[in-house]
Amino acid sequence: MNGKSKASLFLIEKLIVVAVFAVCAAACAEIFVESYLMANSARDTNYALAAAKNGAERYKALGDLSEIAESLGGHVSNADGESAVVFYDSDWRVSAEEDAAYVMRISRTDSVSPTVSELSVEKVTGEEIISFTVAARSR
Repeated sequence: MNGKSKASLFLIEKLIVVAVFAVCAAACAEIFVESYLMANSARDTNYALAAAKNGAERYKALGDLSEIAESLGGHVSNADGESAVVFYDSDWRVSAEEDAAYVMRISRTDSVSPTVSELSVEKVTGEEIISFTVAARSR
């Protein structure tokens, strides 16, 4: 009888150790997933900032939305020429609209001052990544 109780205590100890390791493994998996999501968010922010800076620099240099859209690989999105759009795929390469994961828009904000525009980069789902106002140099 004495040998049976030692064996059952040993099995209970083993089950407790396995349970503790399972809880630790679950906590580690949660931390790894969270760090992966944070890294992807930081990557998106970095690429969006680079695309926005590129668009802002071209806007300051050129001032004309059709020229900017053409130089960036995008297009003017309306008949009035008041908005330029560039689509990017998931690897931040210029792409067609149907393959896009991200979009950069440069839109004129004020008819009084046509050199001022709003530049934004967002996911195609509508989640904004970065947005700011940019002004073209007066000629």
